Amino acid sequence: MEHEPLHPLISQKIHWQPDLSFRPFNYTAAPIIENMGGTAGTSSVVKPSPPAFVGAPMEKSSKASLIKELVALGLLKAVAAPFERVKLLLQNQKDIIKSGRLHKPYNGILHCFATTIRNEGIFSLWRGYTAMTMVHVSATVIRFGIFQYTKNLDDTQWSYTRVVVSSYVASAATQFLVYPFLYAATRMATDVKTIGSNTGDRQFNGMIDVFRKTLKSDGIVGLYRGFNITLGELVMMGALSKGLNPWKQHYSYILRNNFLSRHMVDFGFWISGNMATYPLDTVSRRMMMTSGSGTVKYKSTVHAIGQITKTEGVKTFYNGAGAEILACAAYNDTVLLIIYLAGVIRAAKGKSDNDSGSSSSFTIRWKDP
Repeated sequence: MEHEPLHPLISQKIHWQPDLSFRPFNYTAAPIIENMGGTAGTSSVVKPSPPAFVGAPMEKSSKASLIKELVALGLLKAVAAPFERVKLLLQNQKDIIKSGRLHKPYNGILHCFATTIRNEGIFSLWRGYTAMTMVHVSATVIRFGIFQYTKNLDDTQWSYTRVVVSSYVASAATQFLVYPFLYAATRMATDVKTIGSNTGDRQFNGMIDVFRKTLKSDGIVGLYRGFNITLGELVMMGALSKGLNPWKQHYSYILRNNFLSRHMVDFGFWISGNMATYPLDTVSRRMMMTSGSGTVKYKSTVHAIGQITKTEGVKTFYNGAGAEILACAAYNDTVLLIIYLAGVIRAAKGKSDNDSGSSSSFTIRWKDP
């Protein structure tokens, strides 16, 4: 510790910000995509959720690395999208039934998959993918802009408290900007074809149609239904990151020479954080369902929690949690596959690990404690 500078650059401090993020990111956070020539930072955050600040590009990153990150992010989101839609259908099935678009609840993950494919076709599993990708792309671009701005600041007076507060504010601001896309993704994913209808009509014809109908019926407020509970989720995620970090550091150190074991430990902490905050996500999504022509209207977040608990039981808050875990697993397995393929490609080209001069190659790594 005594060898560290008294006033590290804020661009260095960003790498150990509290790990704040959005629920839809919860299987997109662990890997950091960077140029081979990028400077590797360190992080003391755990991974129950993706970063709002910590995932910013490194000092030597460029627009090219940002584009690579966005492309890889889009690919990984496409892999997990079917599980994400099933999760949202299970999570919000009570409101879908009340709207008359579903006659009876799903019996589980497999039944939800089978019913959706049978009634809507296999490609319907990616319904809402575009809007959800817009959430992540927008947030990544915003993080990139914040990082570029903070690099040029005179940070000699930046205290730890100020950095922490700034990261929370940046996370909340980013969430505010991308929340309408998250709302649109949720409404599209839960918009099943009307069962028994001759035409199989949907409520929304696309992301623009979601915005148009919501603004017409509820105004701008309708696009931010459930936003306050999402802010609470951000705070809880940050607290979990700080609380679980010493344990993650301990096990990561013990398993420092075993990448796969470290990956499993990271995944375990990641899932633990997601499951701890999952009820808040359920409330947020259920609040979203009340905008527009929703049949259930909650007066407030407290009212929503009370009504759901009273009429459906506490276990309802974890509807779709199994699909969420599968989505995380699908994402992480894809990351491992990309890491392996990237290593094979580098080896085939005869490049050593110290070769950092290529501008066209990239690596995916886990942020170490």
